[in-house]
Amino acid sequence: MRDWFPVYWRELLILRRRLLRQLASMSVAPILYLLAFGVGLGSSVTVQGRPYLEFLIPGLIAMSAMIQAFAIATEINVARFYWGIFEEFQAAPISDASYVLGETLAGITRALLSVMVIILIACLAGVNLSYNLYFWTAVLLTAWFFAALAIALAMVVKSHADQALLTSFVITPMAFLSGTFFPLENMPGWLKPILRLLPLTPATEAIRTAAFGQTPPRRPYLILVILAAAAFLLAVNFVKKARD
Repeated sequence: MRDWFPVYWRELLILRRRLLRQLASMSVAPILYLLAFGVGLGSSVTVQGRPYLEFLIPGLIAMSAMIQAFAIATEINVARFYWGIFEEFQAAPISDASYVLGETLAGITRALLSVMVIILIACLAGVNLSYNLYFWTAVLLTAWFFAALAIALAMVVKSHADQALLTSFVITPMAFLSGTFFPLENMPGWLKPILRLLPLTPATEAIRTAAFGQTPPRRPYLILVILAAAAFLLAVNFVKKARD
C-alpha cells in the first residue's frame, strides 16, 4: 500500500500550483452565504436557542467538506480524458487500493483546506465555536466518504457533461436539504425520513453538535464510518473494472 504516495503527491503538486486560486474559490461561496443568510438573519433569528449565524457555520463546513472532497472527481476526469495519466497509473505497479487511497487523501486535503477557510471567516465574523476532536473526526469521515464516492463515480462517467449531471443530482440536493441551512424539524413530516437518509445529514448533525461544544451521539459517526468504508470498497472495485 506504500505506492499510494505518488498518486497523492501528484495531486498535491497540482493543488500547490493553484493554491491561491483554490483558496479564493473556497472563500467565495461561504462569504456569500454568510452575507445572504447569516448577516441578514443572524441578528434577528435564533435556531435551536442560538443565533442563526452560529447555526449556519457548521452547516457550511459540512457542505464545503462534501463539495471539495467530491471535486477530486474533476481532477480524475481531466487526467483520464485529456492527459492520459490514468492510463499511466494502469501501467504502473500500483494496486487499485493504493490508487484509490491516494486520490481519497487528495480529496480529504482539499476538504480540510476549505474547512479551515470557513473557520477563519467565522472567526473574523466573531463566531466562536468548538473545533474539538469530535468535530474534526466528523469532518474527516465526511470528506473520506465523498472523496471515495467521487472516485467511484469518476470511473463510470464518459464525459464532463456526465460529471456535471452527477453533481447536479447527487451533490446539489444534499447541499440544501441535509440540515445545512435549516433544522430538519421544520420540514414536513413525510419528508423528514427521506432527508435523514441523505449521507450529508448525519455529517451535518455530528459536525454541528460538536461545534456547539456538546458530545455528539454515536449514531452519525457509525453511519459515516460504514458509508466511508463502503464507498472506498466501491471505488476500488470500479477502478479495477476500469483497468479491465
